[in-house]
Order: sequence, then C-alpha cells, then structure tokens
Amino acid sequence: QVQLVESGGGLVQPGGSLRLSCAASGATFRTYVMSWYRQRPGKERELVAVINIDGTGTTYADSVKGRFTISRDNAENKVHLQMNSLKPEDTAMYYCVAISPRRAWGQGTQVTVSS
Repeated sequence: QVQLVESGGGLVQPGGSLRLSCAASGATFRTYVMSWYRQRPGKERELVAVINIDGTGTTYADSVKGRFTISRDNAENKVHLQMNSLKPEDTAMYYCVAISPRRAWGQGTQVTVSS
C-alpha cells in the first residue's frame, strides 16, 4: 500500500537537534496513522511517537516527551520527527512506520548522539 523512505539521520552532539523525514509513496497517505520507532542493536524496539491521519493528535514516549515533535504534511506525503535536546541515549536506528490501514516499515536512518 505504501513505501516509506527515511532521511535526516546522522551524527550530532548532545544537546543538538536533528530533523528526520519520511517520504511516503501512494495516493492514500492521508488515511494512514503514522509513527516513528527506534531500536538499538540487540534491544527491543521502542515506539517513539504516533500521529493521527490529519495531524491533530500525537502521542510520545515518556523518554522523548517535550523534546521530540512528530508532524506530517499530507500534501507532500511526508512525516517528520523534530528531535531537540538530543541525549546519548537517543542513539538508535529510527524507523518510519505506517500503523494503519496497512503496516509498513521504512529502511531506517541512523541517529548517533555523541561528543
């Protein structure tokens, strides 16, 4: 139903910011609940943020609340994750994930927070 491609990851210092983007294919993007997950090697995946189909409702993991903001631009078929005040523990592979009506995962983009 959809294909997702993340971008924007990289190396950043603690306290810095990154903006992740997810480009989605398909004409039905605006009907999808979207999310960001993250995962460190050997550890379980963590749901970071969720956004509803029109962008009016969002939820966040407690670990990122107040620092990260998920948003979407349905006209451009994009989801973003603005990441501020980054901490070393935010280091992970970040995935754009479609929740519904069909499940889909992007390829992931690496975020490394280190001095």
